[in-house]
Amino acid sequence: MGLNWAYGSGVSAPDEKGAIDLIRRAIDIGVTFFDTADMYGPFTNEEIVGKALAPRRNDVRIATKCGIVVHGERTSYDFQRDGTPQHIREACDGSLKRLQTDVIDLYQLHRVDPNVPVEESVGAMAELVREGKVRAIGLSEADVPTLERAARVHPITAVQSEYSLFERNVEAAILPWCEAHGVTLIAYSPLGRGMLTGRLKRTDIADGDFRATLPRYQGETFDQNRRIVERIEAVAQRAGATAAQVALAWLLHKTGSTIPIPGTKRIEYLEENAGAADVHLTQADIAELDGLPRPVGDRYPEAKPTSTA
Repeated sequence: MGLNWAYGSGVSAPDEKGAIDLIRRAIDIGVTFFDTADMYGPFTNEEIVGKALAPRRNDVRIATKCGIVVHGERTSYDFQRDGTPQHIREACDGSLKRLQTDVIDLYQLHRVDPNVPVEESVGAMAELVREGKVRAIGLSEADVPTLERAARVHPITAVQSEYSLFERNVEAAILPWCEAHGVTLIAYSPLGRGMLTGRLKRTDIADGDFRATLPRYQGETFDQNRRIVERIEAVAQRAGATAAQVALAWLLHKTGSTIPIPGTKRIEYLEENAGAADVHLTQADIAELDGLPRPVGDRYPEAKPTSTA
């Protein structure tokens, strides 16, 4: 998402060549799973991912999402959910074209449409599997009762939810459900939208940046939450790693069924993130990280509870 939408200045032009180079470098260092969505841009993110991955299609797995429609411009927009079977079928065809592929490895419902029974949405996605356009399906930010209903229609391969040292609500019910049913949890924003790297400053959040709308990144709340990161940095110093690597390593140590999907625009941070797979955390480190306080402020503004991943 961050390659060309939501983060950074709302008027800055996306660096398409830089994004393609970064994605291809990710493959070179062993990354095989790439997650996007038709709403990012909207549409332009899938186009970039498609251009980058087309020459290496057999080396990677592509995930994308449908079900959120964006109205307006990058700096002034609102979202509408659309989980109707017709929209899902049309969205899939559009994604296949933009991604330059004949099959999507993981197709996810970005948010459940409250006006459409989840059985109808998942049923349409199941048809895409039978037609060979999609290999597996998943849901994003769905609760356990909804997942149970969806799974009765078609096997659910993955659940995408925010999960990090900065956001751990999934541990109560979603993660146990995934582990009990052999479902992968895709952890988005595993670096707390940049906060857990230790490098993010209040002044980095420009006008038009998605984070400027989020309570946890505003004013004194930002400064309070920054103190959590200082404790992660202390663990990182002991482990000979960066704060970002420790945050990602913590996720990898917590469960074998979680895939974190950190995003970045810079190759140096890509390589740093990938290095988290080699970071060893002791049981004492994990216990200390487990005991960190929860952040101050809600995930999303009250007026926009359906904001994107």
